[in-house]
Amino acid sequence: MPAVQETPRMHRAGRREWLGLAVLMLPVLLISVDNTVLSFAIPSLSRALAPSGTELLWIVDIYALVLAGLLVPMGALGDRIGRRRLLLTGSAGFGLVSAAAAFSPSPEALIGARALLGFFGAMLMPATLSLIRNIFTVPSQRRIAIAVWAAGFSGGAALGPIVGGLLLEHFWWGSVFLLSVPVLIPLLVFGPMLLPESRDPNPGPVDLWSILLVMAAMFPVVYGIKAIATSGVGSESLVPIAAGLVFGVLFVRRQLRRLHPMLDVRLFRNPTFSGSIGANLLSVFSLVGFIFFLSQHLQLVLEKSPGKRG
Repeated sequence: MPAVQETPRMHRAGRREWLGLAVLMLPVLLISVDNTVLSFAIPSLSRALAPSGTELLWIVDIYALVLAGLLVPMGALGDRIGRRRLLLTGSAGFGLVSAAAAFSPSPEALIGARALLGFFGAMLMPATLSLIRNIFTVPSQRRIAIAVWAAGFSGGAALGPIVGGLLLEHFWWGSVFLLSVPVLIPLLVFGPMLLPESRDPNPGPVDLWSILLVMAAMFPVVYGIKAIATSGVGSESLVPIAAGLVFGVLFVRRQLRRLHPMLDVRLFRNPTFSGSIGANLLSVFSLVGFIFFLSQHLQLVLEKSPGKRG
């Protein structure tokens, strides 16, 4: 069979696709950087806002909790209203809330802002991956694009402490939140031109009860763990943990009974899938804990500068 000769039109389409991928990498990098950049700002943030130990833990954790709980529901929402629309809406909201978080006057306000960042951040991640699958229809190109997406997410997590340290060396703690504004502006400008709109012609139903069960399972467990850290093992900690586990069981039972589950929990019967998820969980657990404690030890105990060596 003779080789297919590429035309200038095909070259232009290819350039447009890769430019679209470059635009999509902006929110991916931002979300991953935001997961780790705050750790280095905790000492200066604590001096400015004077949060309690529990409030400080919620400032760090609330973002990831809301983000994780809403990732799948936001993906379903993007199937209905359009993935590009969801991405641009989440980007605008993330940028505005980031600017507000930078000037939070109290720990409570910062916790609320971080929760909203998790809400809008959940709009970004599933939309980027869905758009990649629609932009790159050639399997070989799609594999490369998804590999770039995964590398950008990992690289952003490594860049977080570096970027955070450099900002804190010259500016106040709120500068780590303002970082998102210049990153998201190019996405909002070039996204409508480079990213095609896509949606599922036959979207599944939005399962509101499953969303509520996910949140009801995660938040009490995290609250109970924090209660153990502050007041030890007791009814204040064990009752919320038990309640969260009950809601978690109810969530799993609901997914097993639904024709179109929000999360197909049967996938965990696959040893390869469950093993990879477990390995990823352990790596993230180790990374976040290491950065959280080491950044404070270096700054508060050893009195190191966040942006310089030695």
